[in-house]
Amino acid sequence: MITIAGMTYAWTDPVVLGAVAGLVLLLLLALILRVVMRSARMAEPVLREVTWLADRVQSLSDGQERLAGGLHHVSEAQAVSQSAMLKLMEQRLAEVQRNMIENLQGTSTRTARSLGELQQRLETIDKAQANIEKLSGNVLSLQDILSNKQTRGAFGEIQLHDIVLKALPSDSFTMQATLSNGRRADCLVHLPKPPGPIAIDAKFPLEAYEMLRRAETPQAKAEAERAFRGAVRVHIRAIAERYIIEGETADGALMFLPSEAVYAELHANFPDVVREGFAVKVWIVSPTTCMATLNTMRAVLKDARMREQAGAIRKELALLYGDVERLGTRVENLDRHFGQAAKDIEEIKISTEKATKRARRLDNFDFEELGAQAGAPLIGPSVAE
Repeated sequence: MITIAGMTYAWTDPVVLGAVAGLVLLLLLALILRVVMRSARMAEPVLREVTWLADRVQSLSDGQERLAGGLHHVSEAQAVSQSAMLKLMEQRLAEVQRNMIENLQGTSTRTARSLGELQQRLETIDKAQANIEKLSGNVLSLQDILSNKQTRGAFGEIQLHDIVLKALPSDSFTMQATLSNGRRADCLVHLPKPPGPIAIDAKFPLEAYEMLRRAETPQAKAEAERAFRGAVRVHIRAIAERYIIEGETADGALMFLPSEAVYAELHANFPDVVREGFAVKVWIVSPTTCMATLNTMRAVLKDARMREQAGAIRKELALLYGDVERLGTRVENLDRHFGQAAKDIEEIKISTEKATKRARRLDNFDFEELGAQAGAPLIGPSVAE
């Protein structure tokens, strides 16, 4: 590399090669001049050649200067172009950077929103999972309750109590009522005679029912049906013997099954057992049918209480009739007073109209002229209207 007039050029550049050629020619010229000075007598033709060579060298030097100037102009134009190019690239780069920042900010906002929504959904899932775990625990607890006969009986009694409490007044039934034979019924509804108090006892043959549902072979199903039929019959006989007492209770009782599935299975596939219950006047009810039966009992209780209060109702009706008669008399008196007042008001209106007419006539005439024409005092006694 070589620097000429503040510009850097390569050794293979034409300008450098031209400059080197010029220097070589100058050296040759100097050498020739020395030869000429030593032998001045020699060669005027050589002198002419040297002069011609000097002119060519001068021309070449001038061309070299013009070439250097052109190269300098080109370099300046290139520098300006490079500056403009750099400025444009900086602007484009700034614009691209701004767009990238905006896109990144938008992406960040959307990502944050999506993460927030995802967090909410995860919280919802966590709550649902907690509810599922809680429900699973409750199901396990219910299975534990139903697996034990005593707790299963308490479960049926609680369900029966809730249904009775919703259907009947609180003074129309007794839970865990003890009868004269020492037996304790889960619920005793105090119906009037007839039919008399009716007992309701909760029974839950769950084990036999589960055996029936799990049966897969015909033999296992037949055995499960015998077990289920036997369990229900035992409950029916126990209720008939314990909670139907002549002269104390109604001639029938209710067996409450706290499961709609067991009730449906019994009525669908064991009608003979249901008929046996009818024969000994033990009626089997489920939560739904028990509610309907208790509503019917509620109507019976209401009718009985209405009959008990019939005397008081008749007395109250007689008093109400007297009050109505007095009210009618007083209304007649008030109407008569209103009629007299209306008549008085009408007479007052007539007198007011007559007085108004006389005042209007007096206002239209001269008093002296009126008196002279009439031959009477201006003011005299008035005629009562």
